[in-house]
Amino acid sequence: MKQIQFEYIEDATLRQELNRIDRWRENHRVTAILFHVFSDNLEAEKIRHVTSLIEFALPDALYVGCTTSGNVMDGRLNKSHITITCTIFDDPATKIEVIQMPLTEATEPMVSQQMEKIVADRPWLKAIEMLVTIRGLSMTKFCEDLSKIDENIKLYGGGSFSDDLNEVASFVYSSGNDCSDHAVVFTLMGGDNLSVYSEWVTGWKPLGRKLKITKADHAMLHELDNKPAYDTYYKYLNIANDELFFKHTLEFPFMYEHNGIDILRAPTACLEDGTLVMTADIEEGVETYMAYGDPWTILEQVNSVGKKLSVFEPQAIFLYSCAARRAFWGDNGSNRETSPFQDIASTSGFYTSGEFMRTGKDLNQHNVTLLVTGLREGPVTGNMHNFRIKDHSLDGQASLVNRLANFVQAATEELELSSITDGLTKLFNRTEIQHRITAANKKYSASPDRIPAPSLIMLDIDNFKKVNDTFGHHEGDIVIKRIAQIMRETCAQAASDISIGRWGGEEFMILVPKLPFDDVKKLAETLRKAFEDEKFEVSGSHTISVGVTTAVAGEHVDVFCMRVDDALYEAKETGKNRIVVK
Repeated sequence: MKQIQFEYIEDATLRQELNRIDRWRENHRVTAILFHVFSDNLEAEKIRHVTSLIEFALPDALYVGCTTSGNVMDGRLNKSHITITCTIFDDPATKIEVIQMPLTEATEPMVSQQMEKIVADRPWLKAIEMLVTIRGLSMTKFCEDLSKIDENIKLYGGGSFSDDLNEVASFVYSSGNDCSDHAVVFTLMGGDNLSVYSEWVTGWKPLGRKLKITKADHAMLHELDNKPAYDTYYKYLNIANDELFFKHTLEFPFMYEHNGIDILRAPTACLEDGTLVMTADIEEGVETYMAYGDPWTILEQVNSVGKKLSVFEPQAIFLYSCAARRAFWGDNGSNRETSPFQDIASTSGFYTSGEFMRTGKDLNQHNVTLLVTGLREGPVTGNMHNFRIKDHSLDGQASLVNRLANFVQAATEELELSSITDGLTKLFNRTEIQHRITAANKKYSASPDRIPAPSLIMLDIDNFKKVNDTFGHHEGDIVIKRIAQIMRETCAQAASDISIGRWGGEEFMILVPKLPFDDVKKLAETLRKAFEDEKFEVSGSHTISVGVTTAVAGEHVDVFCMRVDDALYEAKETGKNRIVVK
């Protein structure tokens, strides 16, 4: 595989480059030639002209492309309006196909169904690149439908854009097809000796307090914490609802969990009533954060991905980076995260209006994300190139804003922690542990076949009133703090995701999200025995009674909690210092 990159300046120089490729092809084995043509403006006639010159000079070559918010050439932001990347495949087994389809809300089901059939008919397929017009179209259903494609096939790509961030129109185009502002271009690649590596980088971190989506309808985000969604941007960032709203909010997307990963989602517009228009459906009841780009985290993640990519030994690298990342770094700084890839292999790409990448079987739409894809024909050779971020230093405004963001986040976490923890034990308070139980029960009931059933352990210190009456409340506090410490230490050894809360007085509730139920029962016995063995200098030994249960799919959370409470009550009534399982 060989990759050649060049700018379109004028017809004469383009013809020279195309002739050079044609001469190279005559002297080498070539299986397929694929051009990527990226334009940062919407001059459809110029795009048609450039692609017609490619078709005339190399009629058997394929081309795909889209309009962009900036082009990446040799790993760096290129100021030319049109850049061209020519990838030459030379392995006899490699196959390349290009398919363009109209994409609207009405045609989406047909497109995804056709792609399922196309993939099923091509057992050689390894990967699909997707260039798509997405502005004004929710991509949620499209991503869900494409996720039905064989999960061994990599899916990745980006949304077309314009250099004017407020411009809604954009184009995609490909061999045999015209420029279209409502279409998707699929590039199908495969063969026994073709290997594809894909990875994604964010580096954006949660900023400020947690927000709950209290009203949403598909891609319309109406309310956060029961207030117009726009209020969040105005209150915390003083962003006006004007023609620059989209540009100003790009750097501050929302972060929330989707398909098991944290994704970023930026609004594309704001309506008069404060409703935010998103590029994908957003679920009501989800908790989210506003996010901020942390330069050090970005560079560390890029460094990690780059090192893994270098081991893969790609022969060509494609980058699909959100326009927000270019805005975040600025034109002079955007190369910090892209140019190091050029040290591994020829690197090209574009700045997008959205990024698409499969994680597991799920195709996810990302925002404010950098996707990195490497291609290789043949096996690794052991001659990998070292990847290194050359400059980790930050200065000026980036450094100042970064430190202020860290200060805000630390202060927010301290305030949030104080509002959800019990003052004496530092465990979660009843409100917070109840909230976590409710969330775990809801998540399990929604996907009982994919998610382990959560379990509850409820315990109570036996005869605790006698401790206070005989030895005083100070000694009672010592006993309570000690059982809290035992629970923390014991549960931490069992699993990292266990939540412990003070239910009230000397009662405690433990949420165990994922452990098998037999292990939960063993954990309960370990806690009972550890507290029984504890000797207090003033009040001596004490015991606990324990109830244990596990969730049943579809039951109300109140039934879940009542069952463990009944188990604890039975343990108290039948002799104490024992465990009852229900």
